[in-house]
Amino acid sequence: MRSERTGDEQGPAQNGGRRGFLKYAAGIAGVAAGAGLGGGTAAAVPAGRTSAEGSPDPSGDGRQLPPDRVPFHGHHQAGIITPQQLFAGFAAFDVLVQNRADLARLLQRLTDHSRVLSAGVKPKDERTASEPQTPDSLTVTVGLGASLFDDRFGLAGHKPRHLKAMPSFPNDRLEPARCHGDLSVQVCAEHPDAIVHVLRELSRATHGMLRPRWRMDAFMNPSRPSGSPRNFLGFKDGIVNPDTGSAQELDDLIWVTPPCGEPNWAEGGSYQVLRLIRFHSESWDEVPVRRQEEIFGRHKASGAPLGGTREDEAPDYRDDPDGRTVPLDSHIRLANPRTRRTDKSRFLRRSYNYNQGYDRHGQVDLGLVFCGYQQNVQRQFATVQHRLRHEPLSRFITPEGGGYFFVPPGVRDEEDWFGARLMRDTH
Repeated sequence: MRSERTGDEQGPAQNGGRRGFLKYAAGIAGVAAGAGLGGGTAAAVPAGRTSAEGSPDPSGDGRQLPPDRVPFHGHHQAGIITPQQLFAGFAAFDVLVQNRADLARLLQRLTDHSRVLSAGVKPKDERTASEPQTPDSLTVTVGLGASLFDDRFGLAGHKPRHLKAMPSFPNDRLEPARCHGDLSVQVCAEHPDAIVHVLRELSRATHGMLRPRWRMDAFMNPSRPSGSPRNFLGFKDGIVNPDTGSAQELDDLIWVTPPCGEPNWAEGGSYQVLRLIRFHSESWDEVPVRRQEEIFGRHKASGAPLGGTREDEAPDYRDDPDGRTVPLDSHIRLANPRTRRTDKSRFLRRSYNYNQGYDRHGQVDLGLVFCGYQQNVQRQFATVQHRLRHEPLSRFITPEGGGYFFVPPGVRDEEDWFGARLMRDTH
């Protein structure tokens, strides 16, 4: 699936320049706040939603809902530790502009439109009247691919240390047309139409500056009966993650910090790994449930580790050294052996399901958009992948696309923009 392009390049970012667009955006933000759409104290919390801070879902299924309006400005980009929204769109693009000035203009334009859309409005242009919408917990997260740091823009000497084209791991069957890209854009919201509208608006705003490379729309399955959501293999997904409420965990595992030895501009950023993983559901459905549980290392119904009763229960591998309860080659045991030595390889998973109907062979085309954020892609994701090579689960899944990207630090204020520190540091 590819991003949609609509119409010619117009609108306030072109008519009157960036200053005119920002003046328009500031006016819209004031209108939104006055109407109670800004997420402040005057904003009502709809039934089934949360306060601006986010809180557990009152329905009791345990999902932490994102705030109705997610702040766009901050030290880190939104959409990483934001409580996971129900729907997501992932897209990668090739940059068509040929010089630094135009690259800066592209990144500014992406920022300006993302800022306004995150406030819950549709940017105005000459053909389409402003169309106020609820913010819908919208986040737009932009990443930079290794290919952007080539000779086109003079960025080669400032590439993040661990950023490279995603390699092919054992059991991968990567399709070149569905891999890599100069830029990644992750859009998350509580309704699917918001994803479509935002990607259309961003495509229109950057018409002629970007070429779509690949795209995948995805969603979270609801919790059943409670707790973590399930993937299309029927198992609960994303049970164990770093504590996003702990500043220490985030600085140790997710954010780039000064001790990492990265370029100064990258501080506060994070490495993003995207993997388009197809499930071979026809084969999986033939496997007895007990064997499926051994492959994952968890009970299918409860999500608890084998031998346990709760999904949030930590398996004690020290009391099970031979794998009699949780097999030594089970997915959860290989992915997270829970030792002091492997603790630093943990990372934040923020994955979604996809379903694209039937392929040309009449087989169901569904799977997982694996999305992971981390401080060091080699120490974390690549190390875990090495442990998982040839695991029993690999017979039933095939990674077909994705890429490595670096998500720059957040946009601080109205004068800041995606990648501004990178462009200034390399000037």
